[in-house]
Amino acid sequence: MTEQTLTERSYEVARERYAALGVDTDAALARLGSIAVSLHCWQGDDVGGFERPESRLSGGGIQATGDYPGRARTIPELRRDLDAALALIPGTHRLNLHASYLDNGGTFVERDAIGPEHFSGWIEWAAERGLGLDFNPTCFSHPMAADGFTLSHPDPGIRNFWIEHCRRCREIGAGMGRRLGSPCVTNVWIPDGYKDTPVDRDAPRRRLADALDSVFAAKYDPAHLLDSVESKLFGIGSESYVTGSWEFYLGYAISRGTLICIDTGHFHPTEEIHDKISSVLLYLPRLLLHVSRGVRWDSDHVVTFSDDLRALAAALVRGDHLERTHLGLDYFDASINRVAAWIAGTRNLLKALLAALLEPADTLRRLEEDGDLTGRLVLLEELRTLPLGAVWDYHCLGNGVAVGENWLGIVREYERTELSGRE
Repeated sequence: MTEQTLTERSYEVARERYAALGVDTDAALARLGSIAVSLHCWQGDDVGGFERPESRLSGGGIQATGDYPGRARTIPELRRDLDAALALIPGTHRLNLHASYLDNGGTFVERDAIGPEHFSGWIEWAAERGLGLDFNPTCFSHPMAADGFTLSHPDPGIRNFWIEHCRRCREIGAGMGRRLGSPCVTNVWIPDGYKDTPVDRDAPRRRLADALDSVFAAKYDPAHLLDSVESKLFGIGSESYVTGSWEFYLGYAISRGTLICIDTGHFHPTEEIHDKISSVLLYLPRLLLHVSRGVRWDSDHVVTFSDDLRALAAALVRGDHLERTHLGLDYFDASINRVAAWIAGTRNLLKALLAALLEPADTLRRLEEDGDLTGRLVLLEELRTLPLGAVWDYHCLGNGVAVGENWLGIVREYERTELSGRE
């Protein structure tokens, strides 16, 4: 029996099993096929960027660990790696770029002087593939951020440098959205904070609010640009105080009308991130999710098919929040094959969304409304062992990508022919 025949037969059995619960698997797959995940460029080169030859990450409380061979060293190498990853992920997706991934033609361009021309190559690359682009200012790994402060810096000169950088990033993001016909989510994250306990917690946050108001002063068509702000619990070098805390940015987003980014690695390990979604979307029209996996701290591990990930996906589907949520990945693991890391993380997020789409939502909601909490519990537990894998394999087959673990062999061959030749 061929793999295609086996996959199709398994799907028919799964479709009947789900249909018995009132779930239309074909409709679930059609919905899944419309969801775009924004792959993060920085997984491919350990957050190095291309500002200077052999750029490598330094500072900002960010750390890529490991030295697996094959790191992308140039823009063409990174694009080839992204093409290899996207070919093994079902659906049409997006790319999330940092400002430090500009194409400066080999001539250094300061961050407060970058413009759309430095990303024209990326824009055309995305247009050729039918991809959308998202964007981020790079407020770290720079002499002007050496003391751990950027937009909340007490020195007006340094603060204005970063304000101008972020303004230009918004201009670039708007250009991406205009050219590609899909709004570019431009997300502001800064590393600002203190390693040890500060005396004045107020002044940096006042400066940050004023700086952000300056950054967002120019108005762009939301069909081209969506602004987002991102919090963090702590970072290396900002263990005791982070200027852009969750509370700060939630208040800022609600009062200014921006999106807020929930990075799943930026909270206490015991916080249930999925529970924040329903509250945030009561007050904000849209949400950005950076899906990561923290282990003991914000360590940005590859996303796995965990209970936490499934709960996140379920919150989006059960609350009918998918149309209002922008999904991206954010991790950087240098200890394993970087292309495989992209593929595994994205496929796991899509699997979690499929699991949520295959729930008999009306039945579960009715049990809850009727007070039948026993029935709700039993059905939720029984759903765990239904043949989700058969439906997922059929989705991959229908999208022309490798079924099951077969994609790993293709990545191994790409590693042999492409990645192994890189120093």
